[in-house]
Amino acid sequence: MTKLLLRIALLASALACSYLPVSAQTSPPVVSDAEKAAIDNYQCPEWFRDAKFGIWSHWGPQSVPGIFNGYAHSLYVQDSPDYQWHLDHYGHPSKFGYKDVINSWKAEKFDPDALMAKYKAAGAKYFVALATHHDNFDNWDSKWHEWNSVRVGPHKDIVGLWREATVKAGLRFGVSSHADERGWNYMFGAQGADKSGPLAGVPYDGRLTKADGKGQWWDGLDPQELYNHPTGPKDSPPTAWKELWLKRHTDLVDKYHPDLLYFDGGVPHRPYGDKLIAHYIADNAKNHGGSVEAVVNVKSGVFVPDFERGAAIMIIPRPWQAESSLGGWFFLGGPHVDPASTTKDAATVIHTLADVVSKNGNFLLNLPQRGDGSLFPESEVVLDELAKWMPVNGEAIFGTRPWLVFGEGPTQRPEARYMNELKAPLTWQDVRFTTKGDVLYAIVCGVPQGPLQIKSLGRLGAGFASIELLGSKEKIQFKSEWEGLTIQPVKEWPSQHAVVFKIKLNR
Repeated sequence: MTKLLLRIALLASALACSYLPVSAQTSPPVVSDAEKAAIDNYQCPEWFRDAKFGIWSHWGPQSVPGIFNGYAHSLYVQDSPDYQWHLDHYGHPSKFGYKDVINSWKAEKFDPDALMAKYKAAGAKYFVALATHHDNFDNWDSKWHEWNSVRVGPHKDIVGLWREATVKAGLRFGVSSHADERGWNYMFGAQGADKSGPLAGVPYDGRLTKADGKGQWWDGLDPQELYNHPTGPKDSPPTAWKELWLKRHTDLVDKYHPDLLYFDGGVPHRPYGDKLIAHYIADNAKNHGGSVEAVVNVKSGVFVPDFERGAAIMIIPRPWQAESSLGGWFFLGGPHVDPASTTKDAATVIHTLADVVSKNGNFLLNLPQRGDGSLFPESEVVLDELAKWMPVNGEAIFGTRPWLVFGEGPTQRPEARYMNELKAPLTWQDVRFTTKGDVLYAIVCGVPQGPLQIKSLGRLGAGFASIELLGSKEKIQFKSEWEGLTIQPVKEWPSQHAVVFKIKLNR
């Protein structure tokens, strides 16, 4: 009995050190003048402006079913397609819920070195690993959060393994966090129950507490206390939750020293988010000889703006990033595929990259992985095609800057910059421009099927010193007129999906 009490005391002590109860709230942190200055004076580093293309592993426990983007949340929404699929494949959420999905995530085929070799060959200059999603599960050896990938699920430091492989490959390393307000309330449904049917009122697995003898599983706080709050589940997290958020993310920065820190929204949980960003900037400068090489991605704010599944409609003076996925964020295919999440082919990826770079942006592409860590065959095909295209045409992408205009052509993008991926594919009459020194690159979004007229170059007259086709030794036949520069087709095009004309300008 004495040994049992001692073990209980030690466990209680460990939990007290790691988790903050809701009742133990303090005042929000104060952002110092020095921290404000670091934030106000932030500038996007040149490495990011030169990198242009990154690959993202938006991978976590929700990749196990690999069928719905919001699975961890919606499996607890009775009568939703996600709930019904879960019922059919796993059983009722009172017996097999998201905690069991997490525990079934094994990542048994995860080979970060092999994957990174493919990503590097495809032209990626930086890599981003999902650190924590809305499900509030930490994909690293989290000091402050029991539900992490080292303690449960795969029992692997996913972020740490990704970082090791990224650095070894010579790429820049980033992490993404989605634990904003959704990280607080995304899993509230796990504490509910069916409202109708034979199991109406039977609590889902999120109602487990320490008293159940099975351990709490949700977000490091007592789900009973949260769910039974007098006013119901709060939309905004309490101070204690935000304090824990700051500790977790400070731990993430201190352990892995990322080159890029991505937030799925604005600066989260202010002023806690400001404290984290200031700490991140300071940590980054310390690791780069006093030079700030940190990238902070936000959906809105003063840092590097990020457009989810979208892009700009014009050249934006400050650097920005477009992000998208080859399919859904956690899957490719499936019975309930969102049309906006259908699989992209290599041509779409290359055309999107050209469009984004021509407008002063970077393109971050997610390649969904299965729960076991392997890629879908469609991803392998796109990587192979990129590995063929980049060595020939990459000089028109990497290290470039926008020209006077981003491009021309018949295919127009909708006005919005968020969730506005091209609905109609670009054609060989759509051209995007980039520059490097005295060179202008004209990226043709397809293979010309006849003479190519570039109207934007019609007024340069004798301004061309030479024109060549990247990857080809054929002499380019062209005619410069007021109406446009007309380039004749070559006998053999060197690339599929898109070709690039390298135009040296007279200064």
